[in-house]
Amino acid sequence: MPSVIIAGGGLAGLAAAAALGSSGFQVDLLESRPFLGGRATSYPLNNSGGDTEVIDNCQHILLRCCGNLMDFYQRLGVAGRVHFHRTFYFIEPGGRTSTMESGLLPAPLHFSESFLKLRFLSLRDKIAVARGLLKIRAEYRTRKDLDRITMLDWLRANGQTPQAIERFWRQVLVSAINEELDRMAALHGFQVFWLGFVAQSNSYEMGIPSVPLAELYSAEAWTRIPNVTLHPRRTVDRFDAGNGRVSAALSAGEPLRADFYISAVPFERASALLPGLALDLSGFDHSPITGIHLWFDRAVTDLPHATLLDRTIQWMFNKHQGRYIQLVVSASRSLSSMSRSDVIALALRELAEFFPAAAGATLEKAHVVKEIRATFSACPGLEEHRPPNQTAIPNLFLAGDWTRSGWPATMEGAVRSGYLAAEALAGAAGLPHRFLIPDIA
Repeated sequence: MPSVIIAGGGLAGLAAAAALGSSGFQVDLLESRPFLGGRATSYPLNNSGGDTEVIDNCQHILLRCCGNLMDFYQRLGVAGRVHFHRTFYFIEPGGRTSTMESGLLPAPLHFSESFLKLRFLSLRDKIAVARGLLKIRAEYRTRKDLDRITMLDWLRANGQTPQAIERFWRQVLVSAINEELDRMAALHGFQVFWLGFVAQSNSYEMGIPSVPLAELYSAEAWTRIPNVTLHPRRTVDRFDAGNGRVSAALSAGEPLRADFYISAVPFERASALLPGLALDLSGFDHSPITGIHLWFDRAVTDLPHATLLDRTIQWMFNKHQGRYIQLVVSASRSLSSMSRSDVIALALRELAEFFPAAAGATLEKAHVVKEIRATFSACPGLEEHRPPNQTAIPNLFLAGDWTRSGWPATMEGAVRSGYLAAEALAGAAGLPHRFLIPDIA
């Protein structure tokens, strides 16, 4: 069977390796860091007491509609370590809580019962949201300018109230796409609500890994696919191309040879890895995410997770018995220049507004993770610049959430790009195979 070298051990590279390895290709995957997963990973945090705790860089979740990501987990035998939740908790400052979950009615009316009971939206807000969701259903496959306008422009043009925009649309979309509404192409906002909230009655259910992210891609999991060899702490410096083909991947001066090659590195590294390959990356920019880890001396909540309204902190995840809490701020530009102590102080102040028990608890330790290059910014007009998985070099392929995956920068988008690159490579090898699972609708 043909041999493949993959540069990059994020989800895109791992997905390509799993797909090709499962189909008999001989795959070597090189990752510069000692752990796999890229921006969706975990690592040991050394504490002052000498003990070590493994934490995720940031809480990553998926929705039930993320079929390719779940397929990837199934290939590694770890799908059972993702637990799905069917109830969303919305909390207002002061602690008032509303829940949203699917009811007895079929899609797209499955939220009707709980939606009508939401206390953080007025009747006027709810009518506006309902009309907006119906408009998305009507326009998703027919409107052609959604990549040229912002989601905020569309919401305002379609009668959404300020409170509906802030407390419903923004709360869901900024977390899902990691970009503000006035910077986000409406195309991506439509996709989230169509696939996640409208198409099927269970597609919104939120999957949260029950183990640190790196355990999902552990060496034990990869024993199911023996054709894949992982090389952590090994960097591909560049691909050596001549006579219209890549002849080697250069790593610490050593040429590594294979029949085919996949670049699965972030967009900011792609040009250096692929000299001479014409990639127009001028439209790409980053959007940051901040994860705040807090350990208390007592439980501050018994909720498994919640979205927090009207404040900087957007999501809370209960990581262990209500004492270890992880907070997430997507599109966190306002926190990028703040000091660690100021970020923690902000988090504690806001957390106490939602969970009064936090005000009386003692903070035992805290950790802040700022992912300045967390995702690409899903801005209007970018889709035409996202490159396909095939390149002008017939034995070189691209993977990464920034390529033309059909999704924004999510774990699902990264896996889709890896599967698409694997499909293109398999076709070029004369062994065509379909790996990509179509969207649910």
